[in-house]
Amino acid sequence: MPLTKLREFLDSRHIKYMVISHSVAYTAQGIAALVHLSGKKLAKTVIVKIDGVLAMAVVPASLHVDLDLLRAAAGAGLVEVATEQEFKNAFPDCETGAMPPFGNLYDMAVYADASLAENEEITFNAGTHRELMRMAWADVARLVEPQITNLTHRPAVAAA
Repeated sequence: MPLTKLREFLDSRHIKYMVISHSVAYTAQGIAALVHLSGKKLAKTVIVKIDGVLAMAVVPASLHVDLDLLRAAAGAGLVEVATEQEFKNAFPDCETGAMPPFGNLYDMAVYADASLAENEEITFNAGTHRELMRMAWADVARLVEPQITNLTHRPAVAAA
């Protein structure tokens, strides 16, 4: 079961989390709608290549990774979205496309959008297309040690 590696890691550190089961869904926005969760609170993990090395970019489900912002944050020459073929073997315990944002478990750098840090809790894929995990953002940040930076362009808020 894909959730086992992540559960063992969290349990060994006495971290509180909740597992949410849902019917099969493949897109972050589809999952958010299915479980009645704001796309701002559902984090999606996008696998990228930074100068040819796999890394994770973690952003709210409702937004897209801006590769130029990531390139600047990483101080890289080239940043591109990795294809499933390029990363599927890097996550042997996960279904393709359902990786949790724990790059530390897969020897990968993690870049997290600064807007995620505005949430007390975040929810993310837990290794399958049928399970999510919800936990405190502070625990994710402490365990994963992502580089927190602006990776997205947020929609402008109209003045009231």
